[in-house]
Amino acid sequence: MTTPPPPPPGYGQQPQPMNPADERLWATLIHVGGIFFEFIPALIGYLALKDRGPFIRAHARTALNFQLTMLIAEVIGWITVLVLIGIVILVAVYIVRIVFSIVAAVKANRGEWYTYPLTIPLVH
Repeated sequence: MTTPPPPPPGYGQQPQPMNPADERLWATLIHVGGIFFEFIPALIGYLALKDRGPFIRAHARTALNFQLTMLIAEVIGWITVLVLIGIVILVAVYIVRIVFSIVAAVKANRGEWYTYPLTIPLVH
């Protein structure tokens, strides 16, 4: 009986941790990306980078929770747009998304931990 061939290099290994500068860079990009692409950068960042370090995991998770919260508010705004309150909700969501994403990106770039206010903790 022959033994099976060894697995290819890198197969089954844990992801390598990022250095702090890379974690700060990716966290900043995830927060800034939320301004333009809503929850997509946070979701991709969370799924791809969550095992690469505690700093990037925390920032990707908090960004994903915030962007999903803003998406829920945006859907409510679009549903209520016929009664005119939806327009106010949509403008508020747009402004809050920009302001808080910039604040979070600056904090991440400085290497500081940050949690968005007004966020529903959907992803743990």
